[in-house]
Amino acid sequence: MRTPTSLLLTLGLLGLTACGEPPPAAEVGELVASQRQRNTAPAASAAELAALAEGNAAFALDLYRKLEGRGENVFFSPHSISLALTMALGGARGATEAEMQATLHAAAGGAKLHELWNALDLALASRGRNASGKDGKPFRLKIANASWGQRGYTFLPGYLDLLAESYGAGLRVVDYVDQPEDARLAINRWVENETEQRIKDLLQKGSITPLTRLVLTNAIYFNASWRDKFDVAATAPAEFVARDGSRVKVPMMHKTDRNFLYAKKHGCQAVELPYDGEEVSMVVLLPDGRIGDLEAALDATKLGEILGGLRSEGLVELAMPRFKIEGSFGLAEQLKALGMKSAFAAGDADFSGINGTRELFIADVVHKSWVAVDEAGTEAAAATAVIMAGSAAPTETIKVTLDRPFLFLIRDRATGAVLFLGRVANPA
Repeated sequence: MRTPTSLLLTLGLLGLTACGEPPPAAEVGELVASQRQRNTAPAASAAELAALAEGNAAFALDLYRKLEGRGENVFFSPHSISLALTMALGGARGATEAEMQATLHAAAGGAKLHELWNALDLALASRGRNASGKDGKPFRLKIANASWGQRGYTFLPGYLDLLAESYGAGLRVVDYVDQPEDARLAINRWVENETEQRIKDLLQKGSITPLTRLVLTNAIYFNASWRDKFDVAATAPAEFVARDGSRVKVPMMHKTDRNFLYAKKHGCQAVELPYDGEEVSMVVLLPDGRIGDLEAALDATKLGEILGGLRSEGLVELAMPRFKIEGSFGLAEQLKALGMKSAFAAGDADFSGINGTRELFIADVVHKSWVAVDEAGTEAAAATAVIMAGSAAPTETIKVTLDRPFLFLIRDRATGAVLFLGRVANPA
């Protein structure tokens, strides 16, 4: 019997930029890439990209419901998690493939799904060309992919072609067998570089072992200035009623603007805050009552109706707390509960599209995230590791005061892709 091997699929979401340059060769080892080039003109209609975004939003809300009880504040990147898992899905077969596709709400399947993700990735890479970041530097929405394979291990050419054509990811050869710690540190350096140092130590000591055979990484980093910045002088201490009913003092930002888009639908008020360039925006959702009621009722259809109903309704007087959130989650149990069962079961998992055998299964999925919102704009980053082992407006003023728990999302306006989703339950 063949000795079991293991595969560590690390799916990082780092902040937002288009596929970035890899670290120096000395840090990543020899690059053994497919001879195929990135497909820079994938066939994808606006309707197909909208369906992909709608499916991603459904997965985002499904996963949010599994995470919302884990703490007061919640923040993660469903876009990056979906992208990373779809890279793994490219090697899944049979029931494993069907369960992963259903969990991710992927309307398209097979090669078409990867072509659509490629098109979305390339579209996002074009955002904010003349816009600014919150730090005075240029706007950044960066997404990068890479794969890290064991020296001498066999990977199917078709799978490497898929990574190259749709994800721009070549295979970086490392030595997990004899130098697992060096490999772990090299991958972590790549993650840190792609997230501008916001996500550190994605792979904890001991997560890479001599049985590791492959690590897939995706990084996403976002840094953008508001189209219309908040006046720092208008920020003042204010009371925020946390989810548990306690009252805390927070720095509350204030801005009155008739250019904010607004909607009141499905038990909440929604306000859209565009970033510089107006291609990406934040949308805040303030419930009319309890945050739990909105969380329970919100689905992809209702979210789409809320976002589709955003209109210019006159002056909007927005009060919004400054906040910073860091998150760390284990996602294995949540993904299994959402239907991705066989992928985690040794003997049942089928990732034969990666190496031609059925010895690989997902052992764990880990996710880290970070976001900071202030008067200047927003900076966000995240990373995920999937560890696999073998075997005309009214004149009235509308007031929206975010003085109690609220949801927020960051989306690409043209495609509808939900890049980040979170809840602020206690900004203090």
